[in-house]
Amino acid sequence: MRKIRASKLSQKTRLPKKPRNLARQVTLRLLLVWGLLFLCATGLAVRLYHLQVVDPVIAHEKAPKNKNYKAIARSQQTANLQLFTPRRQIVDRNQNVLATDRINYELYVHPALFIKNAKPVSAEEIAQSLATILKTDSPENLLKKFGRPGPLFRNLPESVVPQIRALQIDGLDLRKNYSRYYPYQDMAAEVIGYINKDSSREPKAGLELTQNNLLERPSITLRLKRSFLQLKGKTQPIFHPGELKRSQKLFQFDDLRLQTTLDLRLQQSAREALKAGMDKYKAKRGAVLVMDVWDGSIPILVCEPTYDPNRYNEYQDYSVFKNWAITDLYEPGSTFKPINVAIALEAGVVTPNAKIEDTGKTVVNTHTIRNHDYREKGARGKISIPQILQYSSNIGMINIMKQLSRPDYYHKLQELGIEEPLKLDIPGYTPGQLRDEVEFSVREIDAATAAFGQGFSLTPMKLLQLHAAIANGGELMKPHLVKGLVDFDGNIHYEIPSQSKKIWDSKITQTVLEMMETVVDQGSGKVSQIPGYRIAGKTGTAQKINQTGAYDETAKITSFVAIFPVENPRYAILAVVDEPKGRWTFGSTVAAPIVKDVIETIIAHEGIAPSREPEKN
Repeated sequence: MRKIRASKLSQKTRLPKKPRNLARQVTLRLLLVWGLLFLCATGLAVRLYHLQVVDPVIAHEKAPKNKNYKAIARSQQTANLQLFTPRRQIVDRNQNVLATDRINYELYVHPALFIKNAKPVSAEEIAQSLATILKTDSPENLLKKFGRPGPLFRNLPESVVPQIRALQIDGLDLRKNYSRYYPYQDMAAEVIGYINKDSSREPKAGLELTQNNLLERPSITLRLKRSFLQLKGKTQPIFHPGELKRSQKLFQFDDLRLQTTLDLRLQQSAREALKAGMDKYKAKRGAVLVMDVWDGSIPILVCEPTYDPNRYNEYQDYSVFKNWAITDLYEPGSTFKPINVAIALEAGVVTPNAKIEDTGKTVVNTHTIRNHDYREKGARGKISIPQILQYSSNIGMINIMKQLSRPDYYHKLQELGIEEPLKLDIPGYTPGQLRDEVEFSVREIDAATAAFGQGFSLTPMKLLQLHAAIANGGELMKPHLVKGLVDFDGNIHYEIPSQSKKIWDSKITQTVLEMMETVVDQGSGKVSQIPGYRIAGKTGTAQKINQTGAYDETAKITSFVAIFPVENPRYAILAVVDEPKGRWTFGSTVAAPIVKDVIETIIAHEGIAPSREPEKN
């Protein structure tokens, strides 16, 4: 029994025998794990390489469009701060600032929050304090405005801001804005234009619109490093200035300014002269334009009525925004007669010494045409071309131009560019209009009316350009209002080149210029005489067409064009006054005195010496 139990006991306590391949199994398992880890790492590396190099754009629908992981990471770590970049100033030719950016403030009032030093303050007391500082309204009026939505005041200057803040009143909220400011208000609005007051600052008119690419400075962006900080259980971003390049400065603005050809002092004088003339004759509107005949620059461009670009949003009559000297067409009347004389002389159909028959009236295609003074003067008989201009004879001009074939006459008018668009520095130019070529060639009446400046239309700017060509020897200069970009010392950094086209021989234009001088010395332009100065000119009085298509004897447009000094022409001046009221309203009585005032101002401003000794009375 003991042997049997012992054998059983020894069988139970004997250790199991180790398998021979245990080490091999462990090794295989380790290799398998390592292999799986290697495959995963390789897969991740391949995937990362694919995402970063092969196909970096993320295709997930919620991912930022067209951004790779690197860009997303950079955007999370950094932020770009777009700094406000002021718009370039606009100045006249003497560096007087016509448009600039400035800081202003909006004042918001919250009566329910009026507290000072933890104590409530009455609205009446606040109204009294603001009235004393702003000096625009009485305390009673301000008190009434406290409850209205929106800002209490806009465009507050910086000068009043410290006084408002010194009150230390909760409930007065000052918000800073940048706005475009026009220091001289309406003095050059028809040229400068304006930009929107809202945050878009979109240019809407004048040079602000057409020269926007020169007025906008390159934007400045500052990259900031972003991190996060836990404050009171909330995560708040913290920004640190990024590293700037050695050549980069934070506020590096150029000092370039857009210089115009305008002369502010001349512009102001011309506007005052135009307003006085319009008020005297209760005219509908008027314009004064001056061109330097040698380079086409415009030192004066005045239209009335006009507007203040600082308050453009307050006007209900939108016609004030139109620069009608370049947008509106009109029949130039007798101011076009010197142009027709130049055409006839250039064509060789008449000579400067020719005598032309003036019968006082004539019938063309059943239409009776008379001289403006036919009832008083009747027929003058044979007169010279200078006398035709002096008397402003319609019949004399018809008899001159009928010697030129009507197709040739039409083509000569086309060569002047009346119907061509004129690319000015300001928007809105309207090309002139001629009759249909076939009708003009067939109908004698069309050529007859064109001889004395009616039956076709153009802008005042185009008429001035043509007279400037008479003054400078036959070069049709392109008018321009922008000189270029200049620095504060007046040095030109970018200049717009002048353009011209030869249309007449200089001998022809000199002859016409001397004929126009007789109009001022002996004819209808005597009122524009200035002792000691040689001035050439031509008056114009044209009837306007009414809604029925007929000429209205009660509605006139009067004008006067002048060139001076005759011995060395420098300026061409045009004044146009629309619908003056009264019996004696002609170019000689309405427009010529305005031009005379402008010339006198130019003489004083430029220091132009007299052409000759003034005649003694």
